[in-house]
Amino acid sequence: MKILITGISGGIARALAKELLHLGHEVLGVDRRPWPDAPAGIQLFNADIRKRPAEDIFRHHRPEAVIHMATVTHLTAHQEERYRINLGGTQTIFEHCHNYEVKQAIFIGRHTVYGAAADAPLYRTEAEPPLATATYPALADLVAADLFAGSALWRYPQLDTAVLRLAYTLGPSMRGTLASFLGESRGHRVPTIMGFDPLFQVMHEDDAVRAIIASLNAKLRGVYNVAGPTPLPLSVLCKSTNRTQIPLPEPLYTVITRSLNLTSLPISAIRHIKYPVVIQDRSFRELTGYQPSIDQENLLASFESYSR
Repeated sequence: MKILITGISGGIARALAKELLHLGHEVLGVDRRPWPDAPAGIQLFNADIRKRPAEDIFRHHRPEAVIHMATVTHLTAHQEERYRINLGGTQTIFEHCHNYEVKQAIFIGRHTVYGAAADAPLYRTEAEPPLATATYPALADLVAADLFAGSALWRYPQLDTAVLRLAYTLGPSMRGTLASFLGESRGHRVPTIMGFDPLFQVMHEDDAVRAIIASLNAKLRGVYNVAGPTPLPLSVLCKSTNRTQIPLPEPLYTVITRSLNLTSLPISAIRHIKYPVVIQDRSFRELTGYQPSIDQENLLASFESYSR
């Protein structure tokens, strides 16, 4: 199968491209960022997904499937740029999929679109609306992109569209929201909120790759949560990765983190280290046969080893 990956220079996207190539697929990739040591069998295009050169890839190469991973977070881009890339880029990619008769499209989203709140149910299902905009405005662009991708199910009915809302990932790329929060080195001080110890759901990057390929093979249609092993408390996550947890009073969180040069979160993001965002992925597992292959102990041990 000829598969186009947008955002191919990302950590998980690189691992996905290599695995798809190993499985015998023809892999194309588009990204504004370089990938200097990419395998020879992967055809790379340096382009903005919203511009004409990206459309030319669809026109000339006619991919059968598109895996859309070209989204960014508040950690890597400012608000205006995030909207252009996340929402504008997603709209453009799905329009190209429709115009050039792509058969499958998979949008890689995040479980945090559900939002963290004190009164939310412990396990979130796909039937619940993404409410992160109300609790964490910086996620508004990702929520909008997620909802637009989901609308392709009725907007472009001939296109098999799957929206995957992945739990936090950790792995050798050392990239991602959770990896940034935990820091890149052992002993890194992780500021938490005093009196709160929320459950965190984490999966290995290799399992994320396996899940994406499973959805491709199953030709999924719809919106699906994708998780890893059993959730664990933030305090255990810090201890197991040799991080030093520093509980702080919430009113002084921003002042103290800045004065001590600790990992700092926007005020609206503090809810995500107070309340859990835990997802149920029963539907995805039943339809694809997916099971996480890396348990909690090995997942955290491997991440700890990457940061030595």
